[in-house]
Amino acid sequence: MADTEALKPRRGRPPKSERAFTDTREALIRAGVVMVTENGFLSTGVDSIVRTVGVPKGSFYHYFTNKEAFGLAVLEAYQHYFAQKLDKHLLNADLPALTRIDDFVRSAGVGMARFNFTRGCLVGNLLQESPLLPETFAGVLKAILFDWQTRVARCLQEAINSGEIPDIHSAPALAMNF
Repeated sequence: MADTEALKPRRGRPPKSERAFTDTREALIRAGVVMVTENGFLSTGVDSIVRTVGVPKGSFYHYFTNKEAFGLAVLEAYQHYFAQKLDKHLLNADLPALTRIDDFVRSAGVGMARFNFTRGCLVGNLLQESPLLPETFAGVLKAILFDWQTRVARCLQEAINSGEIPDIHSAPALAMNF
């Protein structure tokens, strides 16, 4: 009987849980990044987010006015993380420019493999869902892609300048195909 009691869904407040994060807002965003990269924004519910973090639903609405505001905060956090990852590789002046790009791609593959390919690119996931997302997402997603493209273009320009690749196309045009 004790086993069946443990399987019954609980009502009321989620149990308090020990977590490494002291900031509830950050914990919610981190859970959102994981869940949205695995399931997409539209399939990720507020209930599952607060259950994962172990906080009451009111905590979610204390920090975010709605799911859209939460999604934009998750997107901002992911953009910051990904920009740092790009910079770590693309700005490594100790390596030739094309090697830096190869290193980034290899690192991204290792990251996906670490999670058994269950987590995609949050931006890519949201772009696939974009026709159904609130309008505010479109401009943010476009700005993020432009930022990434600009970072790659700078590295490609270095490759052109050093003669690693021929100067037949502009770096921004090449970066659009990255």
